[in-house]
Amino acid sequence: MMTETLNSNNHLSQKGENKMDDMGWKAKLKLPPKDNRIKTSDVTDTRGNEFEEFCLKRELLMGIFEKGWEKPSPIQEAAIPIALVGKDILARAKNGTGKTGAYSIPVLEQIDPTKDYIQALIIVPTRELALQTSQICIELAKHMHIRVMVTTGGTNLKDDIMRIYQKVQVIIATPGRILDLMDKEVANMANCRMLVLDEADKLLSQDFKGMLDHVIMKLPKERQILLFSATFPLSVKNFMEKHLREPYEINLMEELTLKGVTQYYAFVQERQKVHCLNTLFSKLQINQSIIFCNSTQRVELLAKKITELGYCCYYIHAKMQQAHRNRVFHDFRSGLCRNLVCSDLFTRGIDVQAVNVVINFDFPKMAETYLHRIGRSGRFGHLGIAINLITYEDRFDLHRIEKELGTEIKPIPKVIDPALYVPRPEDQNSTEEEQNISK
Repeated sequence: MMTETLNSNNHLSQKGENKMDDMGWKAKLKLPPKDNRIKTSDVTDTRGNEFEEFCLKRELLMGIFEKGWEKPSPIQEAAIPIALVGKDILARAKNGTGKTGAYSIPVLEQIDPTKDYIQALIIVPTRELALQTSQICIELAKHMHIRVMVTTGGTNLKDDIMRIYQKVQVIIATPGRILDLMDKEVANMANCRMLVLDEADKLLSQDFKGMLDHVIMKLPKERQILLFSATFPLSVKNFMEKHLREPYEINLMEELTLKGVTQYYAFVQERQKVHCLNTLFSKLQINQSIIFCNSTQRVELLAKKITELGYCCYYIHAKMQQAHRNRVFHDFRSGLCRNLVCSDLFTRGIDVQAVNVVINFDFPKMAETYLHRIGRSGRFGHLGIAINLITYEDRFDLHRIEKELGTEIKPIPKVIDPALYVPRPEDQNSTEEEQNISK
């Protein structure tokens, strides 16, 4: 009888310790400063789920919370539980609403760290997006002993080969480089049962000429494909019908543009554009800005003009060497400079939370390009503005793009209400990037 009582007491004591342990692990987390900025319904219109409800490994939950992600966004709520049961997914969601988390969390949850082979492949269209995605995966998996590798064109192939031989479990890649590694039989995909295609509309465009079909041929027949795309052209539909098995479809695109981005246009003559930009710089409360041009030559010329006007300015475009691009991208994200001039290289998925102003110095011809450009502001439900400098020749494109996107681009007022794009004073210290930005 005494033994039973002792055992019972020990059991109760152990249960109490486990409960304390369950409560204590969160208290030990190194959380980033809380982000108190206003968020729009693009990310707040949720069912009220918590990350803990997805039955994720504690080590992954630790990485999620230490990344500063408090609750799942709508695309994460919809995609994570479906992906965890192994179903194929076709997801349409706006840029800047948490798509990377929607696929990286279920991918990392399903990795077995004790198995030394490639288990998941994430393909993205640009080198900068690959670097950004790999960084997010590394941060989420920092307590999980999972080896994550990024491989892109423009970097040393021998270095990538050496890293793959050191046994990696998750690869983030651009299509050309991963195909090269597969064809050389360096990247063995025999056990890679998860494939993620981010920005699938771009991956399935003419730029990549059927590369994804080639990739899929190298994967095992029993595989899971998670396909994410903001737009849904015929190429995506055809690919889905060919390769996805009874996919679960998620569509959070009742409107195409981000709710937090207010759009304006200013009619100008071509020769007035730099003067107009100078006026905007002097009048707007810019935290960080991205300024788009339609050619690499104009990117460099405009960056030079902005510097001559006395403003700190970086530039980035596709014809720059990869190491230089990486440095510019890293330094801009770190807040070392307020303004970045770029080509459309920088429109896909790139996430710099501190950007609150996007300026189309040159107006784009395609609605899809416009959509991705203005999506660099107002990231993850925050507020931002997009300003378009419109010449006489652009006027038809302006009306057509407004119509195609079902959005309103308003004439620029004399004074833009700071509440539309400037964080409130109490929110100013909400992100590390914002604390570090120099003029």
